[in-house]
Parts: sequence; C-alpha cells; structure tokens
Amino acid sequence: MTGAPAEVDAFADLLRARGVCEPGVPISVARAPGRLDVMGGIADYSGSLVLERPIAEATWAAIQPTARPVLDVVSLGRPPLTIPLDTLAPDGVTIGFDQARRMFRDGEPWAAYVAGVLLVLARERVVSLRSGLRIVVWSTVPEGKGVSSSAAVEVATMHAAAQSLGMAVTGRDLALLCQRAENLVAGAPCGVMDQMTCVFGEREALLALLCQPAELQPSVRVPSDLEFWGVDSGERHAVGGSDYGAVRAGAFMGLRLLRAEAGLSTEYLASISPAEFERGLARHLPDEMSGDAFLARYGHTEDSVTTVQPGRRYRVRAPTSHPVYERQRAEEFRHLLTNSPDETACVRLGELMYGSHASYGQCGLGSPGTDRLVELVRREGPASRLYGARITGGGSGGTVAVLGRRDAGAAIARVAEAYERDTGYRPYVFAGSSPGVLAFGGRTIVL
Repeated sequence: MTGAPAEVDAFADLLRARGVCEPGVPISVARAPGRLDVMGGIADYSGSLVLERPIAEATWAAIQPTARPVLDVVSLGRPPLTIPLDTLAPDGVTIGFDQARRMFRDGEPWAAYVAGVLLVLARERVVSLRSGLRIVVWSTVPEGKGVSSSAAVEVATMHAAAQSLGMAVTGRDLALLCQRAENLVAGAPCGVMDQMTCVFGEREALLALLCQPAELQPSVRVPSDLEFWGVDSGERHAVGGSDYGAVRAGAFMGLRLLRAEAGLSTEYLASISPAEFERGLARHLPDEMSGDAFLARYGHTEDSVTTVQPGRRYRVRAPTSHPVYERQRAEEFRHLLTNSPDETACVRLGELMYGSHASYGQCGLGSPGTDRLVELVRREGPASRLYGARITGGGSGGTVAVLGRRDAGAAIARVAEAYERDTGYRPYVFAGSSPGVLAFGGRTIVL
C-alpha cells in the first residue's frame, strides 16, 4: 500500500461513523483523483496528445461482500439504492449494455457510473454476478465542474471491485474498461483521457497520453516555480450533453467526408499536420451539414458512441480542424514545459492555452462564464504572474485551467472575486494534485 495511511484511516472512520459497512467483514478500498485538463481535451477521441493533471480532490470506493443477492449502492450524500442481482443477471446471464443503459436512465442515472463497472467486468471478464456486494462511494470531486467526477467514481469502484473479486486487471485495461462503462452503460461519449489520468496520474506532473487509442508517454514534471489552478465557472458541464455529442459527431463526419472526398487514409484527425490540412484537405469541409444530407451521401461515421441524427445540423469544419491544431498546440506546450521555461516561454505557454480556448468556442463548446474567467485571467496577465487559461474537458461550462507562477495565488483570488462581482457566483478553486489509483494503491480493511 503506497497511499497515505492517515487518509485510509480517515475514510475507515467515516465508514464506521456512517454505519454503512458490516463490522468484521473485509472491505476493499480504493481512491482515484479527478483531473484538470490542461491541453488536449476534446481532441482525445481524434487521437491527439493530451496533458492532464490529477487534482487533490478524489473519490473513495469501498466494496464489501454480503450474503444478500443484491448490489447495495451507497453514495454518501444520496439515498441508498438496492439493485437485485437477478435484474442485472437473470438466470445468471448478464443483461446487455443497451438494456442496462435504459434501466439506469429511467431509474437512478448516477448509479450507472457505479453498477455499470460491475456489468462491464461481468461481460468483458466473465465475472459472475451471483454474490452480493455492498458498494460505498464518497467523493470530494465536485460534480458537473468538468474535472472528471464520473471517471474518478468508475476507476475507484472498478479498482476496489477487482481487489474484492481477486481479479488481476492491468492499469491500461482498468481505464479502458471504465471508459466502456461510461460510453455503453452511462451513455456518455467520452474519450479515454479521464480514466487514464485517474489510473496513472502522478503528483505534481502532467499525464502525457497519445490517444491512439491510449499510449502513455513520459509524464511531464511541472517546474517547481509554476502552478496550475482550476477555477469553476458555476455553469454545469455534462459529457452526455447534446453539445459535446454533436461536436464529436461533427468531427467524425469530417473524418468520413475527408476519406471519401480527399482519399484520406489516416485513422485519426490529430495525425494530420496543419500544413497538410491547409494545403489540400480543408477545402473539402463545409462549415455545417445537415444530418439528412450526410446520411444520404455517406451513410454513417466510424464512431462507435455517437450517431448522426436526421433532422439536425452539425458543425463540421471547426470540430474537424480542432484536433489538427490542438495536437500541435499540445506538442509545443509539452516541449516548452519540459525545457525550464523562461518568461518568454511562459508567455507562449499561455498563448497556446488561449488558442485552445478560442478553438473550443469555434466548435460551439464555449460558455459565457468560462469566457469571462479566461478574460479575467488575460486582464491580470504576466504582470500578475498569470500566463494563460482555457476551458477544460468537454466544454460548455465547467472549469477553466489557469497557468501561473506558484506565488500567483493573490491574482487567482482577484479573478475569483471579480467573477463573483460579475455573476454573483463564488468560484471553487482547484489547487494541488494527488496520485492516481495505481500510485495510491489499495487496501483491505476491517472495521
């Protein structure tokens, strides 16, 4: 166990105080952090390099076997939920993902992120759902802020479940299986960067992941005199929202169109260089396209988690071009950060973040609150030791990532105060980092 014993003891004390676990019966415990998306974001599903920082806030999961043939799901802060095993595996045969998605959607949607990982284990790893489990989840990762609260729940739950069931699951498989749970059971069309960060993240470093589909690269240490903060806009973000799904669909529409009209052979949009894109590909892309026209001409995209719908229009050019330029921005960002950036390089790091933020807006994933926070950071500027900011994750609200000198806390406070004066909302500020579930480890405790 590499996690801090004091944290584990504090979680055990919480379980004991709430009376949610049976004394004397072993409990498997795991902890997974949320993440701050520094660069990459929505380009993950198009094969970009992404740079992700695990945050200090985290989700804890505790799993204990029970004699009753049910899943007792307890999310501290919500009413408990009991799911009979025979609804998940009638006659011992696990239900399909489509059926499970409908069941949770019509009942308790939040439970899909917890029970969904058990369904994925059952179907993908042939785990029998015949023995009851009590699953307790407690989280300090705020929901709807764009910092991967859902991935933290999935990763902590699946890691604890694997311990409890005596299964060996590699870190990469853990992340990919959790992504399947979010895509296929919860119905959110996310890429894999969130789950990979929750699994492999390192304290005081950025996870570097080439999403083709999930190639870990050496972590990027954050220089000791620099810091990343997250500032919450108060506008709720949801990966399952229509804007995110439509932008993702638009990117895959563009990929399909470029293959058909320009003979493109690459699997990932992010593998196209900006020069290649500008020289011969961009001219084939319409700004927008109706779903009806696309389906009539091209039939389908190659995305497994979004579909093009007739009767609506999609942006195509901006979502398709975003990963082409975002990968270039992310690659330059990594290069600058790993080479002891001086003041000029720090200003350039900020420009790259501002460019990424503007590209989100062109895709339709901006929001008034996040735009205002970015403008407040820009106003403070290098004179206040703040260099750049961008919307994070899936966009459309949520949190803004900010880069500055480590001693720029006063400037961050001024940004938060100005935002509160403008909007009436006091932002939550994310500061600090913590390790992913593998670095933290796991433990079996008995109350």
